[in-house]
Amino acid sequence: MKKAYRAYAKINLLLDVTGKRPDGYHSVAMIMQSIDLHDTVTVEAASGPGIEIACNLPYIPTDRRNIAWKACEAFGITEGLKITLEKRIPGQAGLGGGSADAAAVLTALRDMFRPGMPDGALREIGARVGADVPFCLAGGCCLAEGIGELLTPLPCLPEEYEIEVLKPSAGVNTARAYAALDSIDFKRPQTALAVGYARRGDWERLFPLCENVFEQAARFPGLAQYRRERLESGALLARMTGSGSAVYAIWRAGEKPTGLKPPMACEGVYTCRAVGMGVSEI
Repeated sequence: MKKAYRAYAKINLLLDVTGKRPDGYHSVAMIMQSIDLHDTVTVEAASGPGIEIACNLPYIPTDRRNIAWKACEAFGITEGLKITLEKRIPGQAGLGGGSADAAAVLTALRDMFRPGMPDGALREIGARVGADVPFCLAGGCCLAEGIGELLTPLPCLPEEYEIEVLKPSAGVNTARAYAALDSIDFKRPQTALAVGYARRGDWERLFPLCENVFEQAARFPGLAQYRRERLESGALLARMTGSGSAVYAIWRAGEKPTGLKPPMACEGVYTCRAVGMGVSEI
């Protein structure tokens, strides 16, 4: 038996950190949107012992450190599997690439071994693997609360909007980003008002309220310049996603000017659209 899936990246339209919990995790309120930048994840039954992971990128670990392995352990199947990861989503970017892969693996295991498992039960397993995994299973657009596992569906960003995603050469370690945020007195966004507009799909009123509190602690060069230049070029929104380092900008379709250059050394620039799912079978 063999299954293959597209595992979609995400961007944070809004990211608010609302507190720190006794267990050390941070509570958040985020408006998250899936985009069509994706990895391809193949899961197949194998005759050998344990779990075999293959990846097109040599620096990605293929042992128990890989989140795909952790997804298998959380699901309860640790023998007779081969997982192939064809990575396109950049790492250390705030795009949810690892979480998307884990979501695809969990979807494959459910489809292969427990096809009657409800979506909610699968998301509960995903929450044990990583905070963004439940959203990557659900996909579309959601308000994510708690540590990211409490999801409220919202209208999906229409495909009429064009999204540029730029991954700087520098990456960001999530734990260090939270530590930097904890060290400053950051300004909170108007999250409740923004969520109200998001519920109505009123994007043009939502975009001006979209903020990412991690930008206030970010120290990599070119972020402010990127936002300024994209907004001056007619973008409706330009922000960092997650704890960084990837940034993105949104235009109405056909309104993005040609010739825009990255203001920092970058690993890649991607032209994307929103999608209404987190994982899709190929």
